[in-house]
Amino acid sequence: MSPARRNALIGAYATFALFTLLAGQFWRNLLGWWGFGIVAGLVLVGAIWLVVATRPRWTWRRVPKSTLVFLVFATLSIAWSLYPGASALGVALTLVTTFVAVSLALSLSWSEIVRSLGAAIKWVLALSLLFEFWVAAFLREPLLPNFPDFDPNAEKIPMAFYWSRALLFDGGPIEGIVASRNLLAMTALFGLIVFGTMLAAGTMRRVSGIFWLVVAGAVFALTRSATVILVAVVVLVALGFALWARRMGPERRRGVYWAAGGALVASVTLLAVFWNRLLELFGKGEDLTGRLDIWESVIGMIGERPIAGWGWVGYWNPFVEPFSDLAVRKGVVYLQAHNAWLDVWMQLGLIGLIAFAAIVIGALWRSWFLAVDRPMDVSGRPIPYSPAALLPLLVLVALIGQSLAESRILVESGWVLLIAIAWATKRRQWEHEPLPAAPRAKRFGGLDAQSVRDGAR
Repeated sequence: MSPARRNALIGAYATFALFTLLAGQFWRNLLGWWGFGIVAGLVLVGAIWLVVATRPRWTWRRVPKSTLVFLVFATLSIAWSLYPGASALGVALTLVTTFVAVSLALSLSWSEIVRSLGAAIKWVLALSLLFEFWVAAFLREPLLPNFPDFDPNAEKIPMAFYWSRALLFDGGPIEGIVASRNLLAMTALFGLIVFGTMLAAGTMRRVSGIFWLVVAGAVFALTRSATVILVAVVVLVALGFALWARRMGPERRRGVYWAAGGALVASVTLLAVFWNRLLELFGKGEDLTGRLDIWESVIGMIGERPIAGWGWVGYWNPFVEPFSDLAVRKGVVYLQAHNAWLDVWMQLGLIGLIAFAAIVIGALWRSWFLAVDRPMDVSGRPIPYSPAALLPLLVLVALIGQSLAESRILVESGWVLLIAIAWATKRRQWEHEPLPAAPRAKRFGGLDAQSVRDGAR
């Protein structure tokens, strides 16, 4: 196989894998669980092929040890799990997802990962708009999944079970192919981050970049997701502080950190004072759409096994206790704690929570300094900042913000992005160039993708 063809296959696989991780529910609704299992199997086989084809170089010092600690403890939790079968399945899925993330992080340059992520996001956004248009224009009524895991002939089906509610022409909220406005909104937010940084870095054609920014912004608005709107505000604040820190330089950043701490205290205070008004503004009830009841149930479980937890399962299994009836609202059994930190604490106890926090904090720490410290060339001389160096920080801040209201950071795209950023930033700790995006001139001006990948390392 020629290098050009192999590199094209690598890019196609990375895009397909990231699309599947972003839009897993699309495959489940379209093909059912067995069909999704086949697609997931293809992603795993592709990850194995990717490692064999690229034979990535790595050293022990560039491995985030917190990831291994978390995975080992999650695996050990099968021994004391209340639901050992479900735990074994959950651990297997987490290990597979981690392997896909690590294979991408080690086998591709950061530039290639960003391009593939951008391509996957384009597919999700475009298909979601086309799907919602088809449902609203031709079906003109809510659409159920092709393979429902509930009784489709029931007298009253909760709206949460529908694939689309045909509300595009009403201004939303839309769920898109992912069947969730919160998940679609997060994908749109990722799109705004990716397309914005690529456009600013000059790695995306101006017309194309502006077009996809508009598409991502439109989808974001149509989802009307209060949760992700607040996450977007946090991302903008992080961007502001990162740009400020760049201007100050390492010697004068103390004011930036004091201001960040003051902003955090002020935000918490204002949130407490204007809590009810904020709920009214976003159309939320005092129970945060049932989250308070879910958190209360989960905290009760934590109180019974606070140190080592009940056993890792990842996304809750609806066929085993206590998840079959732990969080039920309006006839819908919810399969997450709607807070990743409480979820991990319940499943793996305080030990697992510390390990998870180490993954997140370590990745955030490295992403921050890679974003704000001036990059150096191979000879150690400073070079201009790249807007692309902000991308890991902004994506990670979005994931952390989402983790306070959703547990998606623990599964599928959330876990892959977290682990990929953790491993990629750890690798860049020992290199001069902090997560650049390769210019289009290098990509299309005679250098193949392998040359770009080797140069980025």
